[in-house]
Amino acid sequence: MRRRRRTLVVTLYAAVALATTGAVLALWAGDVLRSSDLRTVDARFSIRGERAAPDVVVVGIDARTNSTVAQFPFRRTVHARLIDRLRRARAKVIVYDIEFTAPSGDVRADNALIRAVGRAPRIVLSTTEIGAGGATNIFGGDDVLREIGARAGSGNLPNDPGGVLRRFAYDDLGLRGLPVVAAELAQGRPVARDRFAADGTAWIDFPGPPRTVRTLSFGDVLRDRVPAATLRDKVVVVGATAPVLKDVFPTSTASEDLMAGPEVQAAAIQTVLDGFPLHGAPGWLDGLLIAVLGLAGALLTARLSPLRGAVAGLAAAALFLVAAQLAFGAGLIVSVLYPLAALLLGVVGALGVSVAVGAFERERVRDMFARFVPEAVVDDVLARVDDELRLGGERRVVTVLFSDIRGFTSYSEDRTPEEVIDVLNRYLTTMSDVILDHGGTLIAYMGDGIMATFGAPTEQADHADRALAAAQEMAGPALEEVNAWLRARGGQDFKIGIGLNSGPVMAGNVGSQRRMEYTTIGDTTNTASRLESMTKGSEHTIFLADSVKQMLTRDRADLVRVDAMRVRGKDEPVVVWSVA
Repeated sequence: MRRRRRTLVVTLYAAVALATTGAVLALWAGDVLRSSDLRTVDARFSIRGERAAPDVVVVGIDARTNSTVAQFPFRRTVHARLIDRLRRARAKVIVYDIEFTAPSGDVRADNALIRAVGRAPRIVLSTTEIGAGGATNIFGGDDVLREIGARAGSGNLPNDPGGVLRRFAYDDLGLRGLPVVAAELAQGRPVARDRFAADGTAWIDFPGPPRTVRTLSFGDVLRDRVPAATLRDKVVVVGATAPVLKDVFPTSTASEDLMAGPEVQAAAIQTVLDGFPLHGAPGWLDGLLIAVLGLAGALLTARLSPLRGAVAGLAAAALFLVAAQLAFGAGLIVSVLYPLAALLLGVVGALGVSVAVGAFERERVRDMFARFVPEAVVDDVLARVDDELRLGGERRVVTVLFSDIRGFTSYSEDRTPEEVIDVLNRYLTTMSDVILDHGGTLIAYMGDGIMATFGAPTEQADHADRALAAAQEMAGPALEEVNAWLRARGGQDFKIGIGLNSGPVMAGNVGSQRRMEYTTIGDTTNTASRLESMTKGSEHTIFLADSVKQMLTRDRADLVRVDAMRVRGKDEPVVVWSVA
């Protein structure tokens, strides 16, 4: 009987090992978790840290250029002057990541740019409009480029899921990629196609996060404020770096802080010049890692107790992650998510078998013990207590502030998403600065609405004074600043409503293990939100409950009593005040 049970247990462990490994191999073959696996590459870049990019420099059209030179797009004579500056500084290659595929309407300026390009010994112009056989419309067509001795390159880069840029292509519809052409001009020899993967792409070896590649201001270079030695013998990539010009992208080293397109191109060029330091592992190696780790995870755990098996599984995962990072440092990108999933699933599956077998054994022992001792004693012997994470908090007396833009939904319907986001970010930035300057805590953004708390998590004896002062500044100078900016853009003024309430709340972290947020909960918060809503249709911008007035530490003669108002959720009317 014992031998048969042992055989059954071994069979169960083997079945779990094969099933979990086979399932992960199927996911890998179908590339189901590609996006998540790619994010592990991003993490490896972050761990590796920054590296030098000695051969490339970015000349960026930044905010300072827009304010000191002209608003982009510039007259083409401006580009001509910059190209001449770079030529005189003896830049090795000029890479212009700006398109000139259509006439500007100024023939003299167009011709001045063409002549400047012709004077540059090594220059490549970017385009994303590519015809059959790699034909372009730069300066009206490829005949002009051949006549002046310039080359064209595709500025398109392949997108991974989520629009993330991690690779560059050898060519695009027959036109060589911009990084490839630039590297060929810098090295004086062709870049071999076989240096790229079967799909025609190669990994970009990003030196680091945005602005790791040395970046100079277009305006400074144009005004000859940059020493020529900074540009001499460099591959100089010229393009838009100001975020407002929308040439920014998520990359392996920039998800939140987006990277400017010219810096992405510069990183790709440096990658070619460095000899393609990063290579993806061959498929057979990734498949082997999945199989080995999946089977090892299950079989290793099978020989240990559940606790030791779990520890062994975590240790094996840590060792694999270290090995993957070391391989990355050496230039080999192996799949991490799939082998790690196989390992952990194998461990979990084996632990499940172990727990099930243990439960069966404990039940058998329990039945056996029950024959000799009271059942309650057996239960005490076999009982377990599991620790659980408790998300706690503390009771605080605070002042809660809610604000909202009146009619923002209607305002948004008549404008482009880009304009709406731009306006909203300007508004939220201005108002958030006011709240933070007065010592408030920003709890949440709710579209165009803001929730803030004064008096938590740090205690403030004058939290009511701070909140009221912040509300007045938001409704006064801060709102006027935003409206002045809107009027300068031809927009209409915003009107806002603000609600304030003071009282006890529960303050603390709420959420799950993976995502937690600090917040304040209670009737005080709900009433503040409803007071803000009640400003709609009234002549007042700010409503504050009587509780706020009572907690002020300084006399305020400018407060006016509005009324005792019915507030949803409150049995008694709330005395509401405003600011004269």
